[in-house]
Amino acid sequence: MSQITLTFDNGPTEAVTPWVLDVLAKYDIRSTFFVLGKNIVEPSNRALMHRAREEGHWIGNHTFTHEVPLGKSTVESACDDEIGRTQSLIGDAAHPDKLFRPFGGGGVVGPHLLSPAACTYLETGGYTCVLWNSISRDWEDPDGWVDTALQQCAHLENALTVLHDYETGAMRNLERFIVRALERGDSFQQAFPPACVPMHRGVRILPMDSFICTPVRATEGDHQ
Repeated sequence: MSQITLTFDNGPTEAVTPWVLDVLAKYDIRSTFFVLGKNIVEPSNRALMHRAREEGHWIGNHTFTHEVPLGKSTVESACDDEIGRTQSLIGDAAHPDKLFRPFGGGGVVGPHLLSPAACTYLETGGYTCVLWNSISRDWEDPDGWVDTALQQCAHLENALTVLHDYETGAMRNLERFIVRALERGDSFQQAFPPACVPMHRGVRILPMDSFICTPVRATEGDHQ
């Protein structure tokens, strides 16, 4: 039996997020929504973010554009543009721990997640970095992800599962996933597994080198 923490990335969206919130309310499950800044610019989506917060869900930051992992970005202002701008838009809906999830570029955990500058930005800003250990790739397999997620969770005492509340059709199967997990004895919690939180309020509490890109050092030949 597993304890499952549900998180939702890439929303909110009018087409999907209300449905997700209704299903979670039906089963009295609290989760975290890692929102995109470009989405919450829209007043209707901001209202959905606040609805989620009012219903007991946590709100986190998942960058503004969701286009280039911070560890691969060559834009000097990327931290302000992607993290800071989104946090400002989240405003008073933010969790006190300033939750931030980096863009994984396909759900992969690796050194592309953060640049050294981004890591320093998170430390200085007092952010909490939240990763994951279960990703069913629901965006690629809208109907088959339930089996994948259940299999992943079965091998984890504490699973932090990433799902997506945007228009792929995958969340039509959210209730089926919850019911099957409960039937086999799994439970749902809002807290994050400690192994998935390498930084808490700006303090590194786990090694993070494997999530941070190594700057390329120029050699003599590079200048010729």
